[in-house]
Amino acid sequence: MNTVLAAEAGGSTARNLTITLFLVFVAITLAITIWASRQTKTATDFYAGGRSFSGFQNGMAIGGDYMSAASFLGIAGIIALYGYDGFLYSIGFLVAWLVALLLVAELLRNSGRYTMADVLAFRMRQRPVRTAAAVSTITVSIFYLLAQMVGAGALVALLLGIKPGTTFLGMDADTAKVATIIMVGALMIIYVTVGGMKGTTYVQIVKAFLLMTGAIVMTLLVLAHYKFNLSTLLGDAAAASGKGENFLRPGQRYGVEVAGNATQTFYNKMDLLSLGIALVLGTAGLPHILIRFYTVPTAKTARKSVLWAIGIIGTFYLLTLALGFGAAAMVGGKAITAQDKAGNTAAPQLAEALGIKFLGGDLGGATLLAIIAAVAFATILAVVAGLTLASSSSLAHDFYANVVKNGQASERQEVNVARISALVIGAISIVLSIFAQSLNVAFLVALAFAVAASGNLPAILYSLFWKRFNTSGAVWAIYGGLISAVVLVFFSPVVSGAPTSMFPEQDWQWFPLSNPGILSIPFGFLCGWIGTVISKEHDEEKYAELEVRALTGAGAH
Repeated sequence: MNTVLAAEAGGSTARNLTITLFLVFVAITLAITIWASRQTKTATDFYAGGRSFSGFQNGMAIGGDYMSAASFLGIAGIIALYGYDGFLYSIGFLVAWLVALLLVAELLRNSGRYTMADVLAFRMRQRPVRTAAAVSTITVSIFYLLAQMVGAGALVALLLGIKPGTTFLGMDADTAKVATIIMVGALMIIYVTVGGMKGTTYVQIVKAFLLMTGAIVMTLLVLAHYKFNLSTLLGDAAAASGKGENFLRPGQRYGVEVAGNATQTFYNKMDLLSLGIALVLGTAGLPHILIRFYTVPTAKTARKSVLWAIGIIGTFYLLTLALGFGAAAMVGGKAITAQDKAGNTAAPQLAEALGIKFLGGDLGGATLLAIIAAVAFATILAVVAGLTLASSSSLAHDFYANVVKNGQASERQEVNVARISALVIGAISIVLSIFAQSLNVAFLVALAFAVAASGNLPAILYSLFWKRFNTSGAVWAIYGGLISAVVLVFFSPVVSGAPTSMFPEQDWQWFPLSNPGILSIPFGFLCGWIGTVISKEHDEEKYAELEVRALTGAGAH
């Protein structure tokens, strides 16, 4: 009886503490947003934060933008459930930054103003290219937004202690998840419409600091529990997983060898390769990351900010190893999947176990769980704000100002349209997130990476490095890569035909891979080449001007 009462007391303490910490974070970030709104007077302020951030500040903000719910919740969950295979995400997400640094960051900062389309449209016909870029940006952003908001929903049932058959404020677990998704959507709309890029950047810097601190503390506690002996930690994780030594070997989730079925084994290997390609190439095509290069005054600062980001992000992804294997060892796969089938709550459950161990009893567990959960919420809010800003900026600057108004819109009109766009994109994301709750958030982000690498990356690289590239090639590359990636995902086991699909009851899948990148990325490059070759349009002078600007920064805004 006493144990039950203590558990209930611990649960209500966790609930109250979590809600309090979350409200404190929301209050602080809203205050930052309101302050930033007073500094936001021009379109440059709204889209690029007045280009006033230092390399370190922008590096922290990039880290805050990039270390999403997928990194913190999704990767820890996949490592906890599948061991070695989960770490592929950490490696892929990190290596991707080298592509962004070496091929894109500096050239993009020198060539554009506010959005990715500024670079693509520089030497081409504005309307078709900007329309294609706006469509692509919104599609990628919505895929990414789904991941963050699904992560928020998964956290809530755990934090509020809602078990099957119990309620909180009259809501069961499913209703509470939906309510949370709506609340997160509402907050992200406020951040973007009120604070613009300045407010969003400062929210991301605060969040990056909190997330790094939380991950370091949890990692040190896990290692202290195992007396800094990694082999004991890995041994316990393997034993608790129920998979034994295989847990520490490849092939638990990706590249699985199916005895007697060579075809399925081949598909599994291809799926692994496809995932790797999308993770490594995706970052350089992510719109919400690309617009961060415009928030600094020079290309040199853009390069510095990417180096800071690599250091921050690299450290964090090393920590995900300890979080994932720690969760496997101290919480166990069964307890994790009982709370959330996709494993998205592994890190918060580990925090609870560490709190019980080091801070004493259920109250200690409740306290650490509340702190880490509030950090996870901070993570989600910061990333969704960045994504919404990227897509609303593209809709307003590329589509409204340059396509609808043909470059005649005033700055005030443009910013007003961006604010309305944020509202619409937020509403669409809320509705779609409610249907995607069964999917692992790291996996959802991998899909966003595949779509970005298929549609945006071919157009960006061709535009920067191929003299012959033209309007037709850009439009073909973006639409070809984008449509092929989205169609393959729609007809894959991700959407239907499997127990973990978005629509498990339905079955219209014919594409056997969960990750489309292995086909859609080369197809995007091929479409760009075909579109260019069949068109007679050719402007060498404009390319020469772009090349000088990209390499020297001459004429950069």
